This record gives sequence, C-alpha cells and structure tokens, in this order.
Amino acid sequence: MGGLSVNSSIFSSRGGSDAPSVPPCMSIDKLLPALLECFGIILCGYVAGRTNIIPATQAKGLGSFVSKFALPALLFKNMVLLDFGNVIWPFFFSILVAKVTVFFFVCVLTLLVVNRESRFSKAGLFSIFATQSNDFALGFPIVEALYRNTHPEYLQYIYLVAPVSLMVLNPLGFALCEVQKRRTGEPQQQSKLRVLGSVLLQVLKNPVVFMVVIGVISHFLLSQKIPPFMEEFVDGLANSFGGAALFYLGLTMVGQLKKLTRSTVVALILLITAKLLVMPLICRGMVEVLDRGNRSTMNHTSLSNYAFLYGVFPTAPSVAIYASHYNMELEVVTSGMVMGTFLSAPIMYVSAWLLTIPWMDSDPLASALQHVSFNISIISLFALVWSIAVMLLSRKFCRIPHIFTINLFMAQLLACVGMIAWNFMAEQDNFLGQVLTFTLLYISLYSTYVWPGLIALSLLLMRRREEVNFRPGLTVITGWGVPVLAVSVLLLTGERLPDTIDSAFFYGKAQVTCTSVVLFVSIVLCGVSLTLLSRRTQDYHSLEHGSASDSEEDTHTQSSEEQPSAVGSINTDCQMCECACGRPQSVPDTASVKEETSIPTGQCSQQCTSTSCLLVEEEQKVADGQNADIQSTRHMLVCLLLTVSLLANLSSCLWWLFNKDPGRLYLELQFFCVVANYGQGLISFAFFGLDKHLIISPFKKRLASLWQGWGQEVTGSAASEEIRLTCTQFLTYHKEQCVRDIVHKKRCGERSTTETFLGSDLARWLQSVGLASDPGEALVYGSRLLEGGVIQHITLEHGFQDEALHYRFT
Repeated sequence: MGGLSVNSSIFSSRGGSDAPSVPPCMSIDKLLPALLECFGIILCGYVAGRTNIIPATQAKGLGSFVSKFALPALLFKNMVLLDFGNVIWPFFFSILVAKVTVFFFVCVLTLLVVNRESRFSKAGLFSIFATQSNDFALGFPIVEALYRNTHPEYLQYIYLVAPVSLMVLNPLGFALCEVQKRRTGEPQQQSKLRVLGSVLLQVLKNPVVFMVVIGVISHFLLSQKIPPFMEEFVDGLANSFGGAALFYLGLTMVGQLKKLTRSTVVALILLITAKLLVMPLICRGMVEVLDRGNRSTMNHTSLSNYAFLYGVFPTAPSVAIYASHYNMELEVVTSGMVMGTFLSAPIMYVSAWLLTIPWMDSDPLASALQHVSFNISIISLFALVWSIAVMLLSRKFCRIPHIFTINLFMAQLLACVGMIAWNFMAEQDNFLGQVLTFTLLYISLYSTYVWPGLIALSLLLMRRREEVNFRPGLTVITGWGVPVLAVSVLLLTGERLPDTIDSAFFYGKAQVTCTSVVLFVSIVLCGVSLTLLSRRTQDYHSLEHGSASDSEEDTHTQSSEEQPSAVGSINTDCQMCECACGRPQSVPDTASVKEETSIPTGQCSQQCTSTSCLLVEEEQKVADGQNADIQSTRHMLVCLLLTVSLLANLSSCLWWLFNKDPGRLYLELQFFCVVANYGQGLISFAFFGLDKHLIISPFKKRLASLWQGWGQEVTGSAASEEIRLTCTQFLTYHKEQCVRDIVHKKRCGERSTTETFLGSDLARWLQSVGLASDPGEALVYGSRLLEGGVIQHITLEHGFQDEALHYRFT
C-alpha cells in the first residue's frame, strides 16, 4: 500500500506507477451524433403525440408493427447470421448471471415490502422492468457508434444477450403475475399446471421469442445464410425497425409523467436505482470475475467496460405493455421508462468519454475532484443554513423525528465546513492541521452515513410506540458516538499516506475499509427499517393517511393558498347577521341553499363568531395536527435517496479494494460520490427547506395580494366580469346538483346545526363534473365563487382553499 495516492486510486496500479498510454478500445467520434439521432427521433415522436398529429389509437398500430413484424424480422436475420464461433462465452454468462441476480434481488425485495394483495404481480413486473433493456432501438445504435471500427464483434452480443430476458426471465415474471391473478380469485380457479401452461403458451406466442427460436434453428439448417429469395424481404422489415421503434418510444412518453403520484415515488426511485446503478455495476463485476481467463488484458478491460455500458441501457417500452395487460403499476412503469431513458443518456456519454480520452495525468484529475468537492460544499452550505433556520423557526426540532433530522442537517453542514477547510489545508505542510481537519471532516461525514438509518429506525419505532419504550437521547448519542469511535480507531491504527490531497485516501486501505464497514452497517439498518416500515403500511398509500399534514403539504402545496376574503359581490341581498353558534336563531335567507325546504329553527346564521363552534374547533384540530405532523413520507424519501448515495459510496470502496487497476469508469463513480457526499444539503433543502406554513403560504399570500392589487388597477373590470359570468353559470346550471352531492347538515353547537361542505370536497366535485381539469383550476373556480358571494367560509376568516375548511352557500 506504500505510495498510494489519488493517481493510484483512480487510474494506476497499486504499485503507484502510472499505467502506460494505451489506445482507446472504442471511438467516441460517432457517439454524440448517434445520441442526437436516437433522442432526436424520440423527440419527434413525442412532439407528434403531444400535438395529436398521431393520436393514441394510431400509436398502438405503430407499436404493433414494431413489436410483431419489424423486431422479429430483425432478430431472425441476426440469429441466422450470428457467428457463434466468435463469441466470448464468459462475457455472455456474465451478463446472464448479472440479469438473473438483479431479477431475483428486485423480486425478493418487492415480495418483502409490498402487501399481500398485489405483491406477486408487482414482483414480476418490477423484476422485468429492472432487467429488460431497450437493446435494439436505443442500445444497438450506440454500441454500433462506439465499437464498429474497433470491436465489430461486440454488436452481435446485443442479439445474443437480449433473448435472455425474453426467453428466461420474462416468463418467470409472467408466472408471478398469473399467480397473482389466481390468488385474487378469478371466476374460474385454475390449477398450477394450467397456470404454467398458460405462461408457456403466452411466451411461445410472442413473435419475438418465436422468431428467435426459428432463427437459431435456421442458423444451423441454412449454414448462416439467408436464402436469396427472402433476403430482401427480411432486410426490408428489419431495416424499418430502428426509426419506427424510436419514434414509437417518443409517442409512448406523452403524458406519462403526469401519472406520477407521491405513492409511486418510492418504487420509482428503487427501480431506477436498480436499473441504472446496480445493473451496470453487477454486469461489470461479473465480467471481472468470470472472464479472468482472458489472455488479453486489454480485451478483458474492454469487455468489462462494454458490460458496464450495456447495463446502463434504459428499460424497453414493451414493459409498459405488460403492465397494461395485467393492469398493474402502469404509472410506475411508464414514468420510470421516461425518466430512465433520459437519465441514461448523460451516463452513457460520460462513461464513453472517460473510456476514450487519452491517458491523463492524475494530478489534474485529483485537482478536479478537489474543486468539485469544494464548489458543491459551498452551495450545499447555504442550503443547509437555510434548512436549519427553517427547522428552528418552525419549532419542529423539538419533536421526533425532527430532532434527529436537525442532527443530520448539522452533520451535513459540518461535513461541508470540513471539506472547505480541507481544500485550504490539504496542500499545506501542516500535519496537525491536516489531522484536525480530517477528524472534523470524517466524523461529520460518517455521521451523515449513520443518521439516515437511525431516522428510518425512529419512524419504525414510532409506529410501534405502544410496544417500545423509545429513547431519543440514546439515538443522538449513537448518531455521533459511532462516527467518533470509527475515526478514533482509524487515527490510532491507520498509517497516514504522504503526497495525497484526496481526503478519501488520507489513511489508505485502512480508511477505505473503515468507510466500507460504516456504509454497510448504515445501508443494512436503513434498508431493513424502511422494509419493515413499508410492510406495516398498506402498500405506501397508508403513508398518505398516516399524518394529516403529509397529504396537505405534498398534495396541495401548489394550489392551496389563501385568497383574499370575499368583498362586495353579485349576491348583495345577503344579510350578514352575527350570532353565537350555540344561540339558535331563525334568520330568513332569500338565497338559501335549498329553497324548497324550510330552515329549521335551530339553524346557525351565516357568519359564526362563537369560539365554542364545533366546526371551528374541528378546523383548529386539523391545523394543530398539521403543526404536529412528523412528515413521515418526506423523511422516508430522504432516507431512501441518501441510502442510494450510500450504496454508490460502498460500490466505490469495494471497487477500489478488489481491483488492482480500478480503471477510468471508477473516476465517474468517484465524481458521483463526491457530489452525493457534499451535496446532501440540496436534498435536505428540497424536502425541508420550504416549509409550507412558514415560507410557502406567506409568500404566495403576499404575491397573490400584490397580483390582485396590480390586476385590479389594470384589468379590474375584466376580472369582475369573469367572476360574474362564472357565478352566473354555476348558479344557473350546477348549484342544485352540487348541493345534493356535497352539502351536509352538521352540528355546530349544542342545539344548532348548519349546512356546510368542505373546500376539498368542492374542489374534487368541480373536477369530477368537468368544471376544472386539475386542482389548480378548481382552486381558481372556487375562489371566483367566493369573491362573487356564492359561497363563504363559516367565519369569513379564510379565502377558498382546497383543504378541510368549512364553507356554506350564501
């Protein structure tokens, strides 16, 4: 381990000598044009679908042509022409093992987390999502651009590896979906043998699988040559696949992200992580293990890099067809397909660029890593100061789990401070200063590794608080004590390496090993806690009901802000009479909600000023519940995202420990880990820095008042006319039906009642009858009704809000 430095950690062998300059194994000159070609055609398809040039019904026809004619012809042609004698079988089996590993990992994890009602079908679909790549439409053009001039034999692996999913793994996923259909109780109960037979029949009826089998048979019968009489026909169909498939992929993306809901975010994050992070790492690792007998070191390295690039290929659109067929998790699959496709592009380009650049001096690379760490730390520092200030001002830090969250924020802030200090201290000849700075940096950094697991554990224990005596003080001690212990052991037993400015290798192999242990324990703790937490909920959806504020904050943040109270309006006959809700009075009302029914003697008047009103007390309880919310969904998502970054860090450590020459792709992983470690504050800010009640609501309220004042000066008459027309339309055509659907008589005092409805009920009703297309339009429509005097809040203290506030018709 002597002489280890950043150059040896990234490019060089462990001996410390720089590797010789070698020619790149791929050509990147055509990669950017290939990416532009692929994503340009995808964009054309998206625009055609978005502008309805090609409607959804016609898009299905194009999809049928691609999947049932063009792709089978392409596979048949290439299976006939495939040269099996030129295949490196260890590479093939490496990809096979990697796909099987990811398939079963996703399957087992889904079975553990998801509830019994749908776990088998979700396990099957999610496993197919994580393993079936878009090999032909998107993968083949990119591989062709990279390797046609240097390794043209690599192109045939696309056709050899792709059937692994289609013929081996997909049938297992379909079998799980069929088992779920059988367990949910279809009218006719099928035997296990019949289920197995139906799955096999479905697989064999798939034109892609059928033509692969026919192609392999024809390969041996026709001696690797397509007969001349059918060659042109097969070529015509096969050549039509590329552009048509990419265009269809763009068509299928239209409107898919709108289907993404908060309940699908957890599954989506895990699936994209499995597809774009876990899959390429396992593919490369399997090649490193199974292809060790390769006599050419250069060819071995080229194959492992090719395996990494293959693993990054995004999910194929056909998975959305499977999800639609089984009517299961279509939102997750389609949204994941869109996001995965566009996230894969920069990963593929950066990976290929790093693999094709000439051998670089390690000093500029070390300096670049240091600058990235420094810059991201400064940005994250400002975000964390803001987030901590919001947490303190909202006074949420006094309760669990926010008391742990603010400790996480402090650890992230100290890590940023430590990295900024290290940037100035690393190149100075000050041993004591370097050790002190390193101690601050790594105690806080290890603490950021530990806290996600402890927060997830605290959420789990809070759900079982009737069974467990929860002690927050012990958790805080653990969150800081474990990092202090780990760094103390490292300082006492480790040997500092000279000539390194990278804090990640300041104590060499001992430090990397220590970091790996901390990361592994944290990942296990967080993963097990989140799994058990999910098992105790109803398939993520119960998280939406676990706290009142979670649904309010996440669902209505964009739309539920106060509007100015009602001012003079159309309904000028309305008499405003104040009374205590406990004092029944009989008030004639010419604009009553139900004109055909007489108002009972005990009905409350229009404006409630009583402090003992039951409805006002109910609203206050909701507000108190919002203030006391634990924000479990936000904490869960933060823990999940941070666990993904921990997984990347652990992969980086293991990559370095078990590879004498980590290679250039390791640099890409290093940059990602640097951004993940010192950019955690941006994640914290995104979830906790914009508190609804402290930041968003006052800001929007102020903005709305300014906009209203400006609007009244500029377009006051036009706005009044729009309000008048809206109210007239509603009173003429919709009020009676609305009253029947959502208005309920509620007790507001000991002997008085009133007919009210919730603002959230009216917002949903407006969308259901087509008066509003989304919550934002419903909020605008309701605000016009309030400003026009058609509705009002029971105390006149609130404008119209899509929340659990009580309103009545005037």
